[in-house]
Amino acid sequence: MTDTLHRGGRAETPARRGPVPDTSAAGRAAELLSGLRGGPAPAWLRVLATTGLVTAFVLWGLLFGVGAESMYLLSDYVGEDQSFVMAASSVTLTAVGVPLLLVRHRRPVLVAGVIGALAALVLLVAGAGNGYELAVAAALYAVAAARSPRTTWVVAAAVTIPLLALARFAPRVGLVGGLAMGDRPDEADSIVRVRLPGVLGEALPPSWLATAAPFVVLALLGVAFGVAARDARLRAAEALKATAARAAEEEQRARVTQADERARVAREMHDVIAHSITVMIALGGGAAAALDKSPEQARRALDELVDTGRVALEDVRRILGVLHSPDPTTPGTAAGGPHGTDDDGDVPMAPAPGVEDLDRLVERFRTAGLPVRTAGLAAAGLDGLDATVQLAVFRIVQESLTNTLRHAPGTASVDVAVRRLADAVEVVVADRGPGHGADPVARTSGSGRGVAGMTGRVAAFGGTLEAGPYRGGWRVRALLPQPGGAPGAPQVGDAPSDDTAVTVTTAPATNEGEA
Repeated sequence: MTDTLHRGGRAETPARRGPVPDTSAAGRAAELLSGLRGGPAPAWLRVLATTGLVTAFVLWGLLFGVGAESMYLLSDYVGEDQSFVMAASSVTLTAVGVPLLLVRHRRPVLVAGVIGALAALVLLVAGAGNGYELAVAAALYAVAAARSPRTTWVVAAAVTIPLLALARFAPRVGLVGGLAMGDRPDEADSIVRVRLPGVLGEALPPSWLATAAPFVVLALLGVAFGVAARDARLRAAEALKATAARAAEEEQRARVTQADERARVAREMHDVIAHSITVMIALGGGAAAALDKSPEQARRALDELVDTGRVALEDVRRILGVLHSPDPTTPGTAAGGPHGTDDDGDVPMAPAPGVEDLDRLVERFRTAGLPVRTAGLAAAGLDGLDATVQLAVFRIVQESLTNTLRHAPGTASVDVAVRRLADAVEVVVADRGPGHGADPVARTSGSGRGVAGMTGRVAAFGGTLEAGPYRGGWRVRALLPQPGGAPGAPQVGDAPSDDTAVTVTTAPATNEGEA
């Protein structure tokens, strides 16, 4: 899209504002996501799980630590004193393990290492795990739930491999484990219930199976459940992150839509108000000048001024009515009334102007003293256009003529041409510059939004706009792509005889400002 040389227009930068707290759905989702990533499980669930774990660990430790004498008659093999020391050591190590289980989620790797060391110690002094099988599994679960799989398997190997070695070579493990499997040293005909076949049976005796199997099975279960818990948490975090991203995208889309709507309303209001006020000022000035010499002409100018104000009021109410409508797309409710009237019920909400209103628009500018050259604004070939295209054509002509009236007083002529080409609608408005002897005071500055507004309208259709000096005046030329056009269809207005391509004009290079 081309936008060349504004008429001295100036863009104003909106004032910066301070940061606004993010109370949006995306912001709330992000906060929840942050809590999910770093926050613990619900308190009641953690308390319940920890209570059950500690209870099972203590009962297991007491049952096998204190009850080993009654189950295996250890005093017959190690003496009563050693049997008591084994039981007391087991109970003490169980008590030491309880606080470690309570803090396993805070320092999972460290706790797993300490629990592994205590499990090795209980194997050496008591000859059995006595509940530390469960403690090792709980510690590895905490590691797997909080760390990567690689870290988890390294820690699991570092904890369990020494325990498996002790289960094979510690003397008391051989005694207690053998008794648990039915192998009694004082009975030559004792029957071992479980034994590995062949060479494995010689390398790994039944006592090793009795001690090592619980450690291996429970450790693998702890790792498996920990990895599953971590994966579930990460999936939930990713899902929540995706939800937050979608919410942010939807809010961004809504903000863009709102900004577009505000820009559209501002553009419409500018076109209506700038045009109407400019024409009304010209009509009022003409009426004042002709009041004494030609009262009839002054009366016509005043009538046109009143009519211009009435039309402008209707346009403003129509634009604002769409903003207040619960469903702007529903016919007859644009202003909230059942029949397309405003809240007062006295102003009908007419449809947006189109090509059929161009002749009335040009006539108004002629009444205001602008010498517009046309041969009659017939809408043949254009009345089949979409309403939005017709509105764009109307506003471009309106804005261009308003700029000429403001910035090129006394111009010799203004040429308007609208034509439907093979694949586009072309709008050209050209003036010949301010007339000689024109009052410089009459040439007013603008807000710099006129060409920008026309550019935005044309851009909405993927078209191009050219605005700049042309043959001593100013020209606006817009192309709005329209597939299925009608080549050779009658144009609205007549292009100048030396401009067969319908590239007409709108105000001189020396003009300043823009409506």
